[in-house]
Amino acid sequence: MLKTTGHRHSAAARLMLGAVLVYALPAIAQEDDAPPGTLPSLGAADAGASVVGVSSGGYMALQLAVAWPERFAGMGVLAAGPWSCSQGSLSLALNQCMMTRRGAPSLETLNTRWANYREQDQVGSEPSRGDLRAYVWHGEEDTVVEPELGDLLAEQLEQWLSSDDQLKVARSAQTGHGWPVSLAGNKQSLSQPLGNCQSGGGSHLLACDEDIAADMLDWLHPDAAPAETPADQGELIRFDQSDFDAKGLADNGYVYLPAGCDDGSCEVTIALHGCQMNAEQIGETFVRGTGLNEWADQHGRIVLYPQAESTLANPQGCWDWWGFAESSWQLNPLHDTRQGTQVSALMAMLDRLQSSSNADNNE
Repeated sequence: MLKTTGHRHSAAARLMLGAVLVYALPAIAQEDDAPPGTLPSLGAADAGASVVGVSSGGYMALQLAVAWPERFAGMGVLAAGPWSCSQGSLSLALNQCMMTRRGAPSLETLNTRWANYREQDQVGSEPSRGDLRAYVWHGEEDTVVEPELGDLLAEQLEQWLSSDDQLKVARSAQTGHGWPVSLAGNKQSLSQPLGNCQSGGGSHLLACDEDIAADMLDWLHPDAAPAETPADQGELIRFDQSDFDAKGLADNGYVYLPAGCDDGSCEVTIALHGCQMNAEQIGETFVRGTGLNEWADQHGRIVLYPQAESTLANPQGCWDWWGFAESSWQLNPLHDTRQGTQVSALMAMLDRLQSSSNADNNE
């Protein structure tokens, strides 16, 4: 496993935590003028779901998979650090989970946190957690979340997973903070330009000509055979998220539905954007440009793109990985548990996709 040395701190690190900024980026107009519909009940397969995310979305993907490991086959984490790294503290999130000027997070402390949660049935069982497949990626020039934190996440997962064969750790040289994408394989037009591979920025989809989405999903779902004949390009559907109301969620989310995935046969991947990557700020660039949709077309997989909102308290539209969405009176916010406000909302979206319309009509 590669290690990096030295400290590359910059003000850009604070962009991952909208609460430390006093302004929001200009909102981008929705590319689809039609009113959003309802997230459909598709009878999607219960087995084989996965959750992937980048930056704050990577931290949230960890929270979701560890809270409900029996509901997922795997998780993919890009440009983030260990599970529950912030421990509900904004100060730790800034100083131990993005940079390490207060020292690296203690995996022993985080293991104790998990054990305490498990006693309260707030996270999944150890065997279920151990069955997950995991993919961890980090750019070696990341100045927002130090690469050392990706190494610590890999070490944490090595302790947790049943076998080394369940974990893949990938690193990209001369690559900054974001999600690298293939320059040739993307079939969908993007409203925002790709970011610089080495320095990141922009849409945080990085013009590295590296198909991280395919590499990640190939690892998480090794038995997903390509379709015998290439599927037609699927449909990106905007839906009303008010049915899943939770602090920090935007009005609308997206789901990508490949051809033939409305018959109950397809599995689901939840894909979580990072800060500054929601539709409010970069339009549909993330939900169209990661490469996930192309892989989904080829393998028959539904991709759910929930959206966080930009607010005065969270202007960059981050997912809640340090407890801001929980009640202010809680001494220990439960954002990283089954009771977490956003965790519960995301699981309700998965429940909707995996339920059948007939079942819904009979309720």
